[in-house]
Amino acid sequence: VQLVESGGGLVQAGGSLRLSCAASGTTFSINVMGWYRQAPGKQRELVAAFTSGGGSTNYADSVKGRFTISRDNAKNTISLQMNSLKPEDTAIYYCQAYVRPIIYWGQGTQVTVSS
Repeated sequence: VQLVESGGGLVQAGGSLRLSCAASGTTFSINVMGWYRQAPGKQRELVAAFTSGGGSTNYADSVKGRFTISRDNAKNTISLQMNSLKPEDTAIYYCQAYVRPIIYWGQGTQVTVSS
């Protein structure tokens, strides 16, 4: 499975960005897909993900009500709509796919929110 993210950039606080992740390869075998982020000096953390089976979503408390994860099964993509961005959202955002028992990561896309 290969993952390619796009859509990062620089935005002012209160603004919006939309990230996309395109999956290729044996996409039918993907169990879970989601978004993680890693800020400088911090551990990588879950932002939002579809649960196993894709029936529901899981969000970090810090982004609930501001971020929305969505997917397009026909295009094998997931997206992350980020609204009301805050400086603390600044991080490298990674797309993740779990194909039991392997975890795949995209190359990451930088999101910078200025105050």
